[in-house]
Amino acid sequence: MATDKSSNYSGESIVVLEGLEPVRKRPGMYIGSTSQTGVNHCLHEIVDNAVDEALAGYCHNILVRVEDNGYLTVFDDGRGIPVDVNKKHGVSALELVMTKLHAGGKFTTSAYKVSGGLHGVGASVVNALSEHTIVEVKKDGQIFRQEYVKIQNNKTNDRVAYFFDGGILSLLRDMNATRKTYHEPIFMRKQFDDKEVEVAIQYNDSINEHVMSFVNVINTHEGGTHLTGFRIALTRSINKYAMSVLGEKDLKETLTGEDTKEGLAAIVYVKMPSTNLQFEGQTKTKLGNSEVQSIVQQSVGEYLDVFFEENPRIGKEILARILLAQKARLAAKAAKEAVMRKGALEGATLPGKLADCSEKDPAMSEIFLVEGNSAGGTAKQGRNRRFQAILPLRGKVLNTERAYLDKVLSFKELKDLVIALGMGIGENIDYKKLRYHKIFIMTDADVDGEHIRTLLLTFFFRHLPEIVKNGHLYIAMPPLFKIQHGKKAKYAFTEAERDAAIASMSANGANPVVQRYKGLGEMNAEQLWETTMNPQHRIIKVVNVEDAEEADLVFTMLMGDEVPPRKKFIVTHAKMANLDI
Repeated sequence: MATDKSSNYSGESIVVLEGLEPVRKRPGMYIGSTSQTGVNHCLHEIVDNAVDEALAGYCHNILVRVEDNGYLTVFDDGRGIPVDVNKKHGVSALELVMTKLHAGGKFTTSAYKVSGGLHGVGASVVNALSEHTIVEVKKDGQIFRQEYVKIQNNKTNDRVAYFFDGGILSLLRDMNATRKTYHEPIFMRKQFDDKEVEVAIQYNDSINEHVMSFVNVINTHEGGTHLTGFRIALTRSINKYAMSVLGEKDLKETLTGEDTKEGLAAIVYVKMPSTNLQFEGQTKTKLGNSEVQSIVQQSVGEYLDVFFEENPRIGKEILARILLAQKARLAAKAAKEAVMRKGALEGATLPGKLADCSEKDPAMSEIFLVEGNSAGGTAKQGRNRRFQAILPLRGKVLNTERAYLDKVLSFKELKDLVIALGMGIGENIDYKKLRYHKIFIMTDADVDGEHIRTLLLTFFFRHLPEIVKNGHLYIAMPPLFKIQHGKKAKYAFTEAERDAAIASMSANGANPVVQRYKGLGEMNAEQLWETTMNPQHRIIKVVNVEDAEEADLVFTMLMGDEVPPRKKFIVTHAKMANLDI
């Protein structure tokens, strides 16, 4: 076998990263990402330690404070990290916890029977990735302090308190606060040896589901075996109940998991010894314990079977809700198949108004969703045809907050968008077939443009959420002003930039001419390219969902059918509006 001498791979090539160096080299392995999501995960690691103290019965108050200089502070009144010297390592236990990977008190059950910690890397990882860390521990009437990198820590008096007296039932009611619900929450708790399962269920009038899962108060965003067990049990119990109520003749088709999802708000919470926990990945977002699936499945199934028999009114309300979802699913399936036949998913029947790019690599391709044919024409002239595609959209698109898939696909502008993106929609969606990894919403900088942008964001958030989650969706930022002084022109994206440009140009003589761009069509192709589409100069916003819980409530409130919550929001925030009249 031939070898390349220029890349000698020998024993000397093997590098051992010592201490916290591997964390700094590969932070994504430990906190998921280096975006705000990663920062939030670091905060959760410290808060979870305090919560573990509370689960053990030693902590009653936890305070999280966002300082005015970018610092985050976590206080708790638990036992405090041990400060005595560890004889094996010759340093204090506090220093071990803060500087050594896999050092912690949760590898045995002597200190913690139930906890969210498992790997012993939480505090040390946070320390490794922080510019400045201060640790204070109160023990035996004394304060022990360690500080890593000496920087002055200013403080703020802002305080936000969180308290849920009713546990997951309070959280469930909060999740459904802006929605019409069909019944009182269904709640069950069951103990299996050293494991405990809690589940709360309540159906609402939304066409989406909202399910959260926890293990030892760790929010398992990606679900896992406990959530799988819950879904299987729910679908089986509802099918069993439907058969008993309707009979085989009237139940034309078995209800699927997709049918039971619509309008479902639920919380699945499992408590178990921390020594037995198995997570998929360091970020602890997906539970891997196989035995938990059967435990949750059995306990939920048995409880629901009895509940539906003893509460026929609630059972029939839920069943009617799910049968409506099944009807909508079958109609949407027929509509989708009509739209997607003849290879549209593969791009064989792309919309005629789509100006596609020549680049075939999705990672290198961009598509601009442009408001109106006029601006679309300008964008087509100004773009780089090699990697930039343009899809003009006429007028305001459908509000899809509560629209079923068949209605979505019957709306031509959205159908064209789905076909252009190439990965389908609904239960058979395949994100690997996404034709563009950068999707830009480019609308006019006025009220109508913002409305269209909001409608498109609603569509992506509700029907193509993975595009948002994976960072493929962007907002193009056209300039608001053009400041002209003779032959010299500057573009401003904010009023402050406009004022600064006016001041600098006025110093050289006559006052400059200021033009306020109301629409993309007011710019010529060259100006639109240079200011908004050129990757070298453009300003863009990436659309992400740091708090899916809050985003879901906001979309429901602003775009849903219920008027009172929306009216209250508008009245409350009216004075904050920046009107451009």
